[in-house]
Amino acid sequence: MSTLPRITPQTEAVIRVLLQHPTRPQYGRAVADEAGLATGTIHPILARLEQAGLIESFWESDEEVAADPGRPRRRYYRFTQDGAERARLALADAYAKRRLNASLLSPRPDPLGSGT
Repeated sequence: MSTLPRITPQTEAVIRVLLQHPTRPQYGRAVADEAGLATGTIHPILARLEQAGLIESFWESDEEVAADPGRPRRRYYRFTQDGAERARLALADAYAKRRLNASLLSPRPDPLGSGT
């Protein structure tokens, strides 16, 4: 298990899609469509999530491929045993950091009331 990837808005979108059904395996194209992202964007994200130990992947069986000829074999992704909880914590941490950054960047009223 390695460190978590940086939670970009795109990574957050992928995690949120996977968290909708945390125990159900989902293939890349379906995740991309649901997240509103290109497959070229989500596959590197899925690879980083897998490297961090949040998700695992596996190829569909020969029987599944034979049942739907003419399309490429699908690679499925699902959370590891503790991956969904770690993903939820990562999202909460990213949200807290964004809120803190936003509050630090927000204009503050002048304590002296000078209006300038």
